[in-house]
Amino acid sequence: MDKFKGTGVAIVTPFNEDKSVDYNSLEKLVEHLITNGIDYLVVQGTTGESVTLTNEEKKETLAFIIKVNNGRLPIVLGIGGNCTATVVDAFKLTDLTGVDAILSVSPYYNKPTQEGIYQHYKAVAEVSTLPIILYNVPGRTSSNILPETTLRLAQDFENIIAVKEASGSLEQCMEIINNKPAGFLVISGDDALTLPMIASGGDGVISVLANAFPKGFSDMVKCALSSDMKGSQELHYKYFKMIHYLFVEGNPAGVKAALKILGITGDVVRLPLVNVSNKTYSTIKDLIATY
Repeated sequence: MDKFKGTGVAIVTPFNEDKSVDYNSLEKLVEHLITNGIDYLVVQGTTGESVTLTNEEKKETLAFIIKVNNGRLPIVLGIGGNCTATVVDAFKLTDLTGVDAILSVSPYYNKPTQEGIYQHYKAVAEVSTLPIILYNVPGRTSSNILPETTLRLAQDFENIIAVKEASGSLEQCMEIINNKPAGFLVISGDDALTLPMIASGGDGVISVLANAFPKGFSDMVKCALSSDMKGSQELHYKYFKMIHYLFVEGNPAGVKAALKILGITGDVVRLPLVNVSNKTYSTIKDLIATY
């Protein structure tokens, strides 16, 4: 599963002023990412505002990205939800031609027990024709996949090949890294914790920041994975303050502001999300001017 080591990018979905999908900007963004050295594309994750896309838009944006990518990079597709039966149906019914793996978020809102989380992923793993990356993000789901559950899933299902860890707990990540089966990947879901996680034995990141700064952030990851701590630290701290401001008023509003300032996409988001404040926008613009 080396294709999922390094820097994956959770791609934003650009919108026109009328809230329709902006395919011109989406093509520009995909080219921006590919030509600046990232390792794989993650489509329809949290950052892509997937919960506000219609089923038809999901099909169209996936097909469009696959066409623009033209086989150059692996593609990971987000399929998840809080109804196991619905998620299983999505795995069965979605055309996965051109997709290399699935990123599946832990069930949210229901607050399942660890056994419930295990049984959810068991049902998904049994129907999936593609490798699965678990996605643990307690700040959004209101439940944490504990290390023992992640490890149990990794040991029981060969097609569960990685976890995107966004618990914010390095101790939890290290527990998984220290006890995982050979070949199982531990991927950072927090841009700010990517360097220390790799230093602890992690395998890379699925990044938000890299939408706007793919070369600098993927260079940081490459340095860290090759044990160039000096080089990785320099790049880590270059973007450290920016990471804070990209998330201070929510994701993807912050990174879309940065993309607008850089002239890559607009900053339109769909309700219930709103644009960042003028103060945050100005701060992001000032930071970009220092790069």
